Amino acid sequence: MTSARLPLPLRPATSPVWVAAQGAGVALTVLLIAALFLRPAPALHILWDMVVPLLPAVFLVNPLLWRNVCPLATLNALTGERVGMRKLGLARVQTAWGLGILLLAVLVPARRFLFNTSGPALALTIVAVALLALGTGLVFARRAGFCNALCPVLPVEKLYGQAPLVPMSNARCTDCSLCTPVGCIDLASTKVLPQTVGPARRDAGWVSTPFGIFAASFPGFIAGYFTLGNGALDTAASVYGHVATYAIVSYLLVAAAAYLLRASAKALFPVLGGSAFILYYWYSAPPLAEAYGAPRLGPLVIRVAAAVLLMSWWARIMRRRRPVRRPA
Repeated sequence: MTSARLPLPLRPATSPVWVAAQGAGVALTVLLIAALFLRPAPALHILWDMVVPLLPAVFLVNPLLWRNVCPLATLNALTGERVGMRKLGLARVQTAWGLGILLLAVLVPARRFLFNTSGPALALTIVAVALLALGTGLVFARRAGFCNALCPVLPVEKLYGQAPLVPMSNARCTDCSLCTPVGCIDLASTKVLPQTVGPARRDAGWVSTPFGIFAASFPGFIAGYFTLGNGALDTAASVYGHVATYAIVSYLLVAAAAYLLRASAKALFPVLGGSAFILYYWYSAPPLAEAYGAPRLGPLVIRVAAAVLLMSWWARIMRRRRPVRRPA
């Protein structure tokens, strides 16, 4: 299954508003890197307590809202649109998806013993990932090498982007060259998960696919992260062990349920995405509310808002699955 059987027709040139937003995203990233060296405490607070906690809700509304302005995507496109010529083959893109999941599994727990407290370490990591985005664009066309393949945020975008609440167009590609053979979230967000998982999605076999393992483990992964506190660098092994334990238990429970109920990916992916989403905001609500100056009622408001957003998302998924009634 490919992302599209025919190249899409040309669309109007990208809006100047989106171009300005993309430029602003790169400029803000440069300022963030500088601040992480010069004023690490406030920079870390703004990033981790005020900005990053908003992203899961953005992904539920529509992943393109972030992908259209992501500074790493802008850097990837900067070289990929001008230099990179190679398309990403099916085997390579599937391998790259696995590497992206592995990057996510490595980088997120590292917040607890490094990135939450060390501005320079986070700044250097951002620079390294930015260079990776630029470098893959030197080889692979458009955003095939990083944004549609190696990006560690991509699996989360796919899981939360099953049924975008607000329709939105891709603001980067004015036409489709099929630079990525399957699973392009910018081309058809509602078809990404079937294309990513493949034929195994039709029965419980999806739990043995790379993305299926990620999706089944993700609720536990989130719970494992949030049930830890920040520690020193020498706590790295225990941090990874703790998060891995929660993720493994989550996977085993989901896999058992999938095989016992013979549940397909279509049946359980919305449950897993919703569970991960609500767990995230249950744990992150207090620090998020405190960061925005509402420590008393803020957590309740955030949790209720997250639940309402999730219910709207589930309802949209159910509406899309209703059979279309054709006139007699």
